[in-house]
Amino acid sequence: MLIHMAVRYTSTRNAHVNVSIAEAIVQGMPQDGGLFVPTEIPKLPPEALLEPNLPYAELARIVMSPWFDWPERELRRLIEEAYSSTGEHPMFDVPEIVPLVAAGSLACDGSRRRAGGTTPLFLLELFHGRTCAFKDLALSLLGGLLRTSLEKCGIDEPVLILTATSGDTGSAALAGLGGRPGIRIAVIYPATGTSQIQRLQMTSVPTEGRFVVGLRGNFDDAQRAVKAIFQTAHNPDSPFFGLRLSSANSINIGRLLPQIVYYVKAWRDLVFSGALQRDKAFDVVVPSGNFGDILAARYAKAMGVPIENLVCASNSNRILHDFFSTGLYDRRRKFSKTLSPSMDILVSSNLERLLYLALDNNPELLASTMGKFEHEGFFQLSGQDRTRIADFSAGWADDSQTLASIRHMWEAHGVLVDPHTAVACAVAHESTEKRGTEVEALTPLVIAATASPFKFPAACLEALQGLSPSLRKNTDDLQLAFELSQTTGIPVPGPIAALAAAQIQHLTIAGEAELEPLLAEFAHQTQRGSYDRD
Repeated sequence: MLIHMAVRYTSTRNAHVNVSIAEAIVQGMPQDGGLFVPTEIPKLPPEALLEPNLPYAELARIVMSPWFDWPERELRRLIEEAYSSTGEHPMFDVPEIVPLVAAGSLACDGSRRRAGGTTPLFLLELFHGRTCAFKDLALSLLGGLLRTSLEKCGIDEPVLILTATSGDTGSAALAGLGGRPGIRIAVIYPATGTSQIQRLQMTSVPTEGRFVVGLRGNFDDAQRAVKAIFQTAHNPDSPFFGLRLSSANSINIGRLLPQIVYYVKAWRDLVFSGALQRDKAFDVVVPSGNFGDILAARYAKAMGVPIENLVCASNSNRILHDFFSTGLYDRRRKFSKTLSPSMDILVSSNLERLLYLALDNNPELLASTMGKFEHEGFFQLSGQDRTRIADFSAGWADDSQTLASIRHMWEAHGVLVDPHTAVACAVAHESTEKRGTEVEALTPLVIAATASPFKFPAACLEALQGLSPSLRKNTDDLQLAFELSQTTGIPVPGPIAALAAAQIQHLTIAGEAELEPLLAEFAHQTQRGSYDRD
């Protein structure tokens, strides 16, 4: 059996922090306001790339084992529970968990088309879990990782999970962690910044051990409030003092690591299907809001997965596009609500982990940079530092381009995509055109398909039928989901169809100033409650 040194975890802002994976998962984020990162990124075991016919759960165990100092059998059990597609209540509705689907090709400029040159396009379908979005792949596992981490740290008191969400993390966290013994979860979402189906998925869950609140504000406001609670909870005057806090956001390293697995699977599927030679790399395009999904691809690359270019796709809130184009990260701009609400973000938490790499793992410089950003709203990365992340590029698409992309993918390739994936498809076309004839080998391009189109049926119907959702004032998203099914012939996914019978259980809407008292009240109510009833 392969023996590897245990990876330790430090803070992006303090080199003196040195904790185990269990401690990092339990804490969620360090008290200094940074994020946990590995002191070194482990290499991928050879069998992860070479061994054929690996079930997803076994691949996940091989990929994730080097990050953990846990017995193999312990991690295997948790992973097999998380990635089941059989039984009475399967976590995923397809046996491969994450299918890689051929979606035609991207034609480049005229000279390449005349030579028969096109870029093969693939969609990595990440939405076959219980809430029909990519967050299920990590959050179906995080509950088990957290419970085991608590045991390893000798903690038997209940833990409160605080989670800000732009739409999908909240429902996936409630599905993956809600109702587990000793775990209570509070989810904060922008009250007017999610799709109706996303809201219903969150607000219809049972109230026992769960608190869901709509914030009068955007995701950045919710995320800022949660991070502030983490940073001040150790102060005796904090209403959260003495409570055990953790997070289900991708600020938690336990949320991020499982996402590495599906990029390994993407390369394997390309190779074992004959679409890619074993000694070649592929490119990825990822629709990005909080930056965790594409950062996982970068970690996969650092582990040894042959990924060449990482393309970050943004909507009209194009702060990540501007950063990768100029090195300037500037949140001092107008916030836009778009057809891709999970990407309506101006402060991408996980970018700090990439900055840590760009700044050559220098926590003092990183802390200074983030301090400037928090106080002044911007920072500028030097040219030398940008070279360390030169494998990243970016593009963006507005709502009209998003709708055109949905329509094109359906008409040209027979593939129905949601608005977030459509942004990535639009950016993929743009990035392919920019490469032109410079690329000799036609490198396969894999797009992370992050959500089911049936979570955003209004946008999809507008794209396919040319009708504005404003003309459908008397029709809700669930009705539109079934109309989209009739239009395309694609069945509505079971978890979304089941919402037709759902009843709203969580009605709280609050302003930012009201948020901390409400969360503290919930925390102390559950602290006093009985935990053995679960």
